Amino acid sequence: MMCQWEALLGILPLWMRQDVDKLGKDSLQQLRLYLGSPPLLECKDRALKLSKAVTADDLKLCINAASRYSPWAAATSASGYITCVGGHRVGICGEVILQNGIPTGVTAISSICIRVSRDIKAIAGKLSGISGGVLMVGRPGSGKTTLLRDYIRIRSNENYICVVDERREIFPRAGESICFDTGPRTDVLSGVSKQAGIEMALRSMSPQVIAVDEITSAKDCRSIMQAGWCGVELVATAHASGREELMKRPLYKPLVSSGLFQWLVILREDKTFRLERM
Repeated sequence: MMCQWEALLGILPLWMRQDVDKLGKDSLQQLRLYLGSPPLLECKDRALKLSKAVTADDLKLCINAASRYSPWAAATSASGYITCVGGHRVGICGEVILQNGIPTGVTAISSICIRVSRDIKAIAGKLSGISGGVLMVGRPGSGKTTLLRDYIRIRSNENYICVVDERREIFPRAGESICFDTGPRTDVLSGVSKQAGIEMALRSMSPQVIAVDEITSAKDCRSIMQAGWCGVELVATAHASGREELMKRPLYKPLVSSGLFQWLVILREDKTFRLERM
């Protein structure tokens, strides 16, 4: 299991780094910081609280460090999160800034949820014998991105794969380098929308497979179907607890009925999964 742990510690206030390192290095899944309350560490098998309360300056420091002191409010927090070095996702809650009804940032930060990015190999072994389109579904925090990453590595032993990594979480970067093993035939487009990235991949990389994470909009669905109609196989994740919920959601109906996905992978709360025909 790999994790850019030092990158995560680097965005935390100095006073909590030692305790977070000691208590959560091998098991921390989420770190929740609530203004005026002690930090809450959600580990694999338990939840722990530190003793000191979080201040507004602590939250501000985390946001600035996660965004590397860029003008984050306008550019990155409009989606409610920042992806920091190492692929750790920093979710933000506070007063949402709206322009014409569209979120453009978050101010008066009241809480932060930091989801720890860990790379775990050999968890997708049961999927090694399948080919064709694969859709992975599960609730938030069920391990979709971690499973997707390992399946991409397995699939890249036989296929040329282009990963459109919109949120920089599948294969996060640290400077010039990609943090995690991508597999032998994997190309990664980072920080680009699914629509633009899929078009770039089709135009220039001749992929046999295109992989994306978190289908969340009709634009995502249209771009994925465009790739499928060009003869490319697809691997993707979506938010749904299972087949029944997937079929009920209007957003996903065009994908389900398109025939582009032959396999459905359903992740459980304990991060195990089952494989079904679509």
